[in-house]
Amino acid sequence: MVICRDIEKMNPDGLKLLAGEAGMNRVVSWTYLIQSRACEKHVNQGNFVIAVCDDIQYGFGDIDRIMEELNTKGISGLAISVAEDCNRIPDTILEKADRLALPLFSLRWNGTSFADVSQSIGNLILENNIRNKRTGDYLYNLLFGYRINEKYIEKISDQFELDFNKPYRVGIIAVDRTYGTSLEQDEHIYEYYANCLNQEVLNMKGRPMFMRFLNKFVLLFEAKKNKEIEKELETMLRKLDANPHFVNVIQSTCILGAPYTDPGKFGQSYQEAKSLIPKKDQLPNPSHKKVLSASSMGIYKYMFHSDNQREILDYCDNKLDKLEEYDHANGTFLIETVLAYYMNGFNTVKTAEALFIHRNSLIYRLKKIEELLDMELTDYMEYLDLINCILVKRMMFL
Repeated sequence: MVICRDIEKMNPDGLKLLAGEAGMNRVVSWTYLIQSRACEKHVNQGNFVIAVCDDIQYGFGDIDRIMEELNTKGISGLAISVAEDCNRIPDTILEKADRLALPLFSLRWNGTSFADVSQSIGNLILENNIRNKRTGDYLYNLLFGYRINEKYIEKISDQFELDFNKPYRVGIIAVDRTYGTSLEQDEHIYEYYANCLNQEVLNMKGRPMFMRFLNKFVLLFEAKKNKEIEKELETMLRKLDANPHFVNVIQSTCILGAPYTDPGKFGQSYQEAKSLIPKKDQLPNPSHKKVLSASSMGIYKYMFHSDNQREILDYCDNKLDKLEEYDHANGTFLIETVLAYYMNGFNTVKTAEALFIHRNSLIYRLKKIEELLDMELTDYMEYLDLINCILVKRMMFL
């Protein structure tokens, strides 16, 4: 992906960085030329904004104001062109750019036209997208090609510095989205997320191959014993999910297939990861990890390929029957409470917050569960059996 630093390196005639050096890694998705005071609402995340400061459209007071507004909207950078270059840009504006870590450029009034600068940035973005697509095409053929010959493997290995004598695994980043009132704005946010994710992957130490495929993002990387890349992925996804532009809108999880040395089996690793996506929200994950693998299923993965599935399901039904009947008759959520209590480490405060109920209500539910099942929830072997039954039933019906 293109970032502000790439634009500076491109060195378009008349464009000069003034302040906001700390934000030079902001992702640039496209350019936007502000031509009237009513246009700010149309600016989207990742836009590199060009504004004219001529006291007719915008004065320095307006620039100071819109810097805050556009930064909140998530623009990548701001370039201002001062009429006739006759007025020096106030220090207050430069200081604000530094404080916001918003790259602020000056564009010479009599230099290259705004359209030329905008086109140059657009061409850089398109060229970058073409390179990303080429990488994606190689990875697609590697995962889904009917015949992967040695010559093709050698070509990929040389071009992307991969050593296929070592094991590699596939990761699929599945994205959960919360839609708002504007479908257009939702798509802008998603595209910006995709660009930010792409940039983060490019900066990873392991340099995974990466492609956007349908509504998912796919990586291929070396499976090291210390799980270095898995840890880096965990940190990266948590960072993205914490971004103010994505909080409560986009959440992501990376599902991993098994590692293989034979490139012919990388497609199998993809299918293994893909099969886990519908089950990701049901896997035991008390610490809310962002990176999950087939090993996260533990013993459950063997149950779905055994000959005694009916016997297992009957056992789970009998174990949960009283709770399910009570929930159905009273509109309660005792099954969810059992699971949430476990997932939150048997902490009543955290569990109540997760269920959006008062702590006293939670304690009442827990006592009702003990009463219905004639068991004590402090009997952790019994409790674990209860959890297993809930998870097995949910996974079997996915």
